[in-house]
Amino acid sequence: MKDTRETYAVEVAGVRRDLRLFEVKPGLRIAILNILGDTELVGACAQALAEKLAAHEYDVIVTAETKSIPLAHMLSVETGKPYVILRKSYKPYMGEALQAETLSITTGAPQTLYLDEKDCNLLCGKKVVILDDVISTGSTLQGMRLVMQKAGAQVVAEAAIFTEGERAKWSQIVALGHLPVFSD
Repeated sequence: MKDTRETYAVEVAGVRRDLRLFEVKPGLRIAILNILGDTELVGACAQALAEKLAAHEYDVIVTAETKSIPLAHMLSVETGKPYVILRKSYKPYMGEALQAETLSITTGAPQTLYLDEKDCNLLCGKKVVILDDVISTGSTLQGMRLVMQKAGAQVVAEAAIFTEGERAKWSQIVALGHLPVFSD
């Protein structure tokens, strides 16, 4: 079956991809980066982000599930730093999990981020890098920041493969590229 959707071409960390455009609300489309299963892209981006993050002193990498998990894993391999995943659903084995609510542009619904009780000690008093695949509205970042504050961690950098939308809004983000939004 041939895909007839419009795409947006990007080159990041020396790898080229055609990202499908997806309508998130009437008249507004975004280029969708889905790194799940794309080991070539994930590996190249992790290596490039590790180089950019070398200027920061940090102890732990933190991300929210799901699409950025492979990136966090590969960045951990590249840097030798542990990583923690903030979950989007609570499981009983997570104990007294810390939580914060956020709103994702891709789902359009409120989401809660949970920090497993077992990971609290790993983060308390530590310097962390918050990591995402794409930073668009900043709501997931805000949720991650709130959880890190509750955990007693200090966020020293925020990183992503791409920022999206208003470029000036993301000047403090360690990123490999920027994606525009597409208005009809």
